[in-house]
Amino acid sequence: MQNTSRKHRFNDVFEIVLYVICGISIIYFGVTGAYGKCFQAGLIIIVLLLFRGLTAWTKSDLPPTLRFWVLIFIAITMMVANLFGMYAFIPHLDKMEHLLSGVILFFTGQFILNKMAKRKGLSGLPANIIIWFSFYFAVAMAGVWEIYEFTSDHLFGLTSQNGSLTDTMFDIICGTTGAIGGVLYLFYKARKDPNSVENVVENK
Repeated sequence: MQNTSRKHRFNDVFEIVLYVICGISIIYFGVTGAYGKCFQAGLIIIVLLLFRGLTAWTKSDLPPTLRFWVLIFIAITMMVANLFGMYAFIPHLDKMEHLLSGVILFFTGQFILNKMAKRKGLSGLPANIIIWFSFYFAVAMAGVWEIYEFTSDHLFGLTSQNGSLTDTMFDIICGTTGAIGGVLYLFYKARKDPNSVENVVENK
């Protein structure tokens, strides 16, 4: 319990650091006249607030490890890659993001299923059901994201998919690969203790 509380405090500090960086970025880019960057920094703040608000509204006590990786994902994709323009300097950064998103979405699916089961008064779901639901959830969300990119590209003239089916499929493959990593991890945990699958994220 004490270790979990310490992790929650670390996440709170990490989130505050992200707010501070965004605030400094808004001032800096505002002074230099890069108002598009100011908007991007403000958007990061909005996303962080929405993430916090959504967890509060749904009364979801996110496991500290899952919350940490969601914050890391926001920092990498929205801050490092877009705000500071690291796509041009870090090879295959986009693919690394999709790989990480597959892992995060896998454990998000696990968290959602466990939460729904507890709300219905269910307990002791078979490990296989939890693992496969989480896997299919992650793969489905990878597809949904590509649908969003396709739609936004065609409606607003963006280039998220580089006009390429190959780019789209590689993104989905990366997301699926990340989810497979989650599957292997939980199968390993289930072999040691089938009941640990319900709480594996909380215990990390």
